[in-house]
Amino acid sequence: MRRALTFLPVAIFGVLALLFIKGLTLNPKEIPSVLINHPVPDMTLAPLPGRGESSGLSAANLKGRVSLVNIYGSWCIACVQEHPYLMEIKKSGAVPIHGIDWRDDPALGAAWLKKHGDPYERVGVDPPPGRAAVDFGVTGAPESFIVDKQGIIRYKHIGPITTEVWAKILLPIVRELEK
Repeated sequence: MRRALTFLPVAIFGVLALLFIKGLTLNPKEIPSVLINHPVPDMTLAPLPGRGESSGLSAANLKGRVSLVNIYGSWCIACVQEHPYLMEIKKSGAVPIHGIDWRDDPALGAAWLKKHGDPYERVGVDPPPGRAAVDFGVTGAPESFIVDKQGIIRYKHIGPITTEVWAKILLPIVRELEK
């Protein structure tokens, strides 16, 4: 019995080492979402100030067309990096972009869009604690979701959208869903 207890720490260390090695092979950007192939969470978000009462965002707004839902905040540094690409996507007309201003003061979110440009067709305010974004499974900003014509989430992208991400991942999914 004493001999078995001597090897117990070695066995525990071995198991932990194997788990650590396995963890090093995983891509942290590939966090699976339980919402893929499920409807957009039920939500009704107020519009940003100055955008008009009909420019808020609800689950019903995400039906009828393939769309891109982008989670951002005026406090988000990576969102500044991503924003020029969102403006290019808007200019291309490839897909409507809807925004969720997450955990932000609505006035700051509106001022941020005024300063950087507004790529969004609709923007909903999701103030702290950010319940709508949590319902989407958001872990941080920016995150983006491709939603099909029936309002079903088909893809989740974590991190900033870049030219490469748009061309190699997101645009092909959008085109496929539009068929």
